[in-house]
Amino acid sequence: MIGLTRVTLRLGRNPGYPEGEDHYGYVIQAPLDAQGRLDPALWREKRAHCTVRRFHPLEAAADGWLRRRGDNWYFWYDEADEGPEEPVFKLADHPLRVGEYVTVTEGDGDTLTFRVAEATPI
Repeated sequence: MIGLTRVTLRLGRNPGYPEGEDHYGYVIQAPLDAQGRLDPALWREKRAHCTVRRFHPLEAAADGWLRRRGDNWYFWYDEADEGPEEPVFKLADHPLRVGEYVTVTEGDGDTLTFRVAEATPI
């Protein structure tokens, strides 16, 4: 997929997870610019291919899409059992490069920090 990057987010240190958790996170196909930030123009062009998969050791995987409303980015799932949308705090301002961190407000209301573990152009 020209212009997209597969980004893997893994749970960082959070309350209840003092060492983080490699089996809990997200895999996103994201439209990134040269600085590793989300590119809104490329997202509009490749929107149907900008997907997200949430994984967790105790839950079934949930598949959805990377969506945008103004400058706000969020993960959207179309099935009721996969949960409501999950906003990502100031994602428009954060580069998605290995070692960086992002904060996701999950469908149950928990706000958790994830680290970018991988970022591979696809």
